[in-house]
Amino acid sequence: MAFVNLQNVTYKYPLTEKPVLQNLSLQIQEGEFVSVIGPNGAGKSTLCYALAGFVPHFFKGEINGEIEVDGKKSSESTLDEWVLNVGLAFQNPFNQISGAKYTVFEEIAFGLENIGVPREEMKKRVEEAMSLTGISELADRSPYSLSGGQQQRVALTSILVMRPRLLVLDEPTSQMDPIGTREVFGVVRRMAEEGMTVVMVEHKVEWIANFADRVIALKEGQVLMEGKPNEVLTSDLLAESGFGISRYTSTAREAKKRGLWKKENLPVTLDEAVKGFKS
Repeated sequence: MAFVNLQNVTYKYPLTEKPVLQNLSLQIQEGEFVSVIGPNGAGKSTLCYALAGFVPHFFKGEINGEIEVDGKKSSESTLDEWVLNVGLAFQNPFNQISGAKYTVFEEIAFGLENIGVPREEMKKRVEEAMSLTGISELADRSPYSLSGGQQQRVALTSILVMRPRLLVLDEPTSQMDPIGTREVFGVVRRMAEEGMTVVMVEHKVEWIANFADRVIALKEGQVLMEGKPNEVLTSDLLAESGFGISRYTSTAREAKKRGLWKKENLPVTLDEAVKGFKS
C-alpha cells in the first residue's frame, strides 16, 4: 500500500465555482522524493495544502474523494493530529514565521515547545536541524533581519526539527541563489534516503532532474503525466502544454530538428547537454 494515497480528490475553495483539484489520484511510496511541476493555476499549492491537512480543515470549501497518509484518512483526523506526521513549508517564508520569538533558535524550537518536548532534547534537536540546513551561525539573529533565502532555510529547519513522516515543500528555494538551492536539494535528498517521504513543488527543473525520484506534472488540477525526471522533463507534451522547461532541453530540441543532436534522449542539465553535443 502506498504511503500517500489520493483517490479521486476534487476540491473547490469557498465562494468559487471551479474546482482547483479535479478527480486527482496519485500514490507516493514511503521514502520517495517526488517533485510536482505545473504552470500557474495548475493546483500545485492546493495539492500541498491538501496533503498537509489545511484543505479542507483550515481553508474549508467542498472536497470529495479521499486523502490518506500512512493509512490514516485526512477526513477522519483533526488538523492538530495530522500535522504531527506531515510538515509543510510555505512558498512565502514570512507566512511561516510565528512572530512570537526573538531569535532563529527560539523560532525553530517553537513547534517542539508546543508538543512538550523536554528542554535538553529540544536543544539537541534544534542544533542538529540547524547544522543540517547550514544555518547554525544564524541562531541568535532575529528571523525578521534575515534575507528571503535565509528565511526559507529557517522555515525548512522549523519543519525538519519536528521530524515529520511526510515533508511537503511549496517552492522552498524560490528566493535562494544557486548555492543555497543546491544545499537545500541535497538536504531534502538526504532526508528521503533516511526514509522521509518528500513532495516538493518546484520550477527549477535542472535541480529536479538531479535529485528527485519521480516527477508529477499537474495541469488544471489533474495529473497530465508522471514518471522518471528525464522522461517527463523532456517530454514534447510538457513543452506543448505551457510548462517551463530547461533551456538545455529547448536548445537540444532545436538542434535535433537541424540534425545537430544525435543522442536519442534530450538533456535537462548542463552536464547532459555538454556530453550530448560533444558526442
